[in-house]
Amino acid sequence: MSSSDGVSDQPKPQSPMPQSGPRATYPVEQSQASRRRWFLIGSVAVVVAGLVLAFVGFKQFGDPEVSGQAVGHDVLGSDAVAVQYTVNRKDPSVPVACVVRGRAKDGAEVGRREVLIPAGEVQVAARTTVYTSRPAVIGEVFGCTASVPAYLQPDK
Repeated sequence: MSSSDGVSDQPKPQSPMPQSGPRATYPVEQSQASRRRWFLIGSVAVVVAGLVLAFVGFKQFGDPEVSGQAVGHDVLGSDAVAVQYTVNRKDPSVPVACVVRGRAKDGAEVGRREVLIPAGEVQVAARTTVYTSRPAVIGEVFGCTASVPAYLQPDK
């Protein structure tokens, strides 16, 4: 019961956290439901992060839309190398641009040529001559893309 002087017969509730002593240093353990909730939240976060990582990895390193691979080369002299290569593309109706280059004995790039592969077949074999600034020992395909620059586009 309450009286007019503010004194109550009911005991006062204890403060939730003691200010000193072992209970202040070592808090009361979480309930089973609280631990389960954090475990589920952490598990869902790990699964979502794994899915995002898998998606990004597939987009970055998965099967490319266009790929080019050198299959051979002929050194034509001290200023040229001929490169034979194949280009594979998923959509044969799309033109492709490839960068073919010659490299010297020390690994330096000594010649480069951009080549337009017009729309046509899924797999195309090509041969390109790359003129070099000094003798080349190898010819290779640096890369291919379906994003053909405007200066390689044929006149319409």
